[in-house]
Amino acid sequence: MEVPARAPQLPGLQEFYVQAVRKNPQGADAAEAEVRDLFAWDPVVIDARVIEAAWRLRKRFNLSFWDALIVGAAKAAGCSHLLTEDLSHGQDLDGVRVVSPFRVAPSDLDQPR
Repeated sequence: MEVPARAPQLPGLQEFYVQAVRKNPQGADAAEAEVRDLFAWDPVVIDARVIEAAWRLRKRFNLSFWDALIVGAAKAAGCSHLLTEDLSHGQDLDGVRVVSPFRVAPSDLDQPR
């Protein structure tokens, strides 16, 4: 299996699981299965390097620690885009561009900035 160019992150997978179960407690098994499927993409592990980067990002961009951790993990994975509705669409956070999945089609992400 070829690894996709887009890498999930453990904080993002955690957030997906928490929100999916919060919205549908009976769907916990299905949410677990979804997260397990995404493990095949080799998610970024949060280590000291990612946490240090998150601290720098938090201070530089005035982010919450959890948002900075997600951005730091995206940067560690070499991602140029971060799909999220929780940050400002179009914002460049140290080379990672924030993209609202509700404002941009996936095919548009491969277009030059």
